[in-house]
Amino acid sequence: MSDGGVNVGRRRFLTAATCVVGGAGAVGVAVPFVASWNPSAKAKAAGAPVKYNISKLEPGQMVTVEWQGKPVYVVRRTKDALDNLAAIEGNLRDPSSEESKQPEYVDPKTRSIKGETLVLLGLCTHLGCAPMYRPEVGAADLGGDEWMGGFFCPCHGSKFDLAGRVYQGVPAPINLEVPPYSYESDDVIVIGLDEGAAA
Repeated sequence: MSDGGVNVGRRRFLTAATCVVGGAGAVGVAVPFVASWNPSAKAKAAGAPVKYNISKLEPGQMVTVEWQGKPVYVVRRTKDALDNLAAIEGNLRDPSSEESKQPEYVDPKTRSIKGETLVLLGLCTHLGCAPMYRPEVGAADLGGDEWMGGFFCPCHGSKFDLAGRVYQGVPAPINLEVPPYSYESDDVIVIGLDEGAAA
């Protein structure tokens, strides 16, 4: 006890306890509020952009990234694979991608912004099956010497080259779709955000 019958120690304790509880309450309110700034699963499914770091993707390797609930194939092509694209144009239905769906900023033959990195929607343009990545050149079951690597849809036999361009004489009517994408840096691509839109 001290001046005028007031317990100063108790007053300090209650003041400190109130500050601690108030601080905890403020954190409790702030955490969900800050978390609400992140895109929800519903927003991601509706088309929120998805980032992927391609720095560890080896030449010849492919990964599948989900965007809008759909598979997106990201392939790091080798120099040989890029060189072989011109060699098979006579076997393709739309070698210059005039009838196919892709952003205007991708090269119509390599179907990419930067030659070595290919980004494709992993859905066959025939009935929406997921084509298999078959990068091996000369695969006997896919045409032998005419096959320079690409994608094969086992459901109905559609074949696409390593730019996603469709071969002649298969059920798929057009090339695999190139979704909108951009580079955030040399190592990070943003699927769902058009090139130049981030600037």
